[in-house]
Amino acid sequence: MLTAANAVAEMEAAGKVGDPAADQLVSDMIDNREVDGVNHLFRTVNKLGPNQDLAGLPERLAQFLREAQAGPPDWSDADVRAAEGFFAHHHGEASMLQGTVGLIGTYLSPTGAFTLRSTGRLGGVEGPGRRLSQSSRLFLDMGNENALRDGSLAATVTKVRLVHASVRQLHKKSGAWDYATWGEPVSQKYTTGAACVFSTQILQGMKNLGLHIARDDAHGFMCAWHYVNHYLGTPEKWLLPKDADVVEAVWNAQRDKEWKKTDDGVYMTAQAIKFYRDLVGPGASDAYIALTRVALTDKYADMAGVPKSPVDLAGKPLAAGHGLVGNALGGLAGGTAKKATGVNPYKEILGTASAAFNQVERYALTHDQDDQPQMHQELHDNR
Repeated sequence: MLTAANAVAEMEAAGKVGDPAADQLVSDMIDNREVDGVNHLFRTVNKLGPNQDLAGLPERLAQFLREAQAGPPDWSDADVRAAEGFFAHHHGEASMLQGTVGLIGTYLSPTGAFTLRSTGRLGGVEGPGRRLSQSSRLFLDMGNENALRDGSLAATVTKVRLVHASVRQLHKKSGAWDYATWGEPVSQKYTTGAACVFSTQILQGMKNLGLHIARDDAHGFMCAWHYVNHYLGTPEKWLLPKDADVVEAVWNAQRDKEWKKTDDGVYMTAQAIKFYRDLVGPGASDAYIALTRVALTDKYADMAGVPKSPVDLAGKPLAAGHGLVGNALGGLAGGTAKKATGVNPYKEILGTASAAFNQVERYALTHDQDDQPQMHQELHDNR
């Protein structure tokens, strides 16, 4: 597994590697124009394990899913309990930050932003909504009761694994991908880097917003992402460890090497911000922007092109109550936002924003968006 000492060399190697088993399967399906049909069948696969009926799937896909069932080699019931403990305490806030800070954080990877934008459907005008809807399935499933026990989360993540393979194979078949510049599309390096963004970067964002994360809970969140990283098809040598301190050390050492301001990243961020504004309106979206800046810090928010919000959380106006944001978020969450009081000026609005964002995620899952990860049959370059 990764350590702070070996991360640089291992990530360099991982940048040149895809996922051979998934790549071969998906390449064949693309060539035989089976992707759309398999995407439809995907909706019948709710779990990985002996109780999931795979009889209706093409045999080579069914065999792939059978082989993908095994959990991480070092997985235990203690890891499951630790992960469940984190989500029992922080599922709402973590899910909201994954859907804002996490998604925008992945745009700070030049290769990631270029790949998403050049993939078209995930990078263009419809991209933020589609990506949020498909990512929301993962974020929400992570905290569902028994998701780490009954194979349902494993099934969702394995579908994402095949989506990644479809992106790699379509770029390969296009003949236009610059391997010398970008390495492998959606490489193991990118996959593990994204797992860092959605795990340790989120823990850092929560701390920046004044949330206390108990050591056991931080460990549980890393256990969950160790599990997800495994089901994304990452070999053991590149898996995120379950030790939160080790992952944070790896990420802190790598982040400024990996995150850069690019036109693609700024474009993707602008599309995401527009999606939030259109969906929830100016008051609530301003709150999300403000929370994102605090969680991500101004350094990285500026790098991504996150605009400065009219809601200056740094100035702590919430301590006196901010009507525009409070009313907007309270209405979206189906309740009334209270004035922020106490030591942490973000606590009240963070709780209300989390409830509101849960509604945003469920909207994204049910209104004109795919509620399951979907492979691509072809590219639609929006560059």
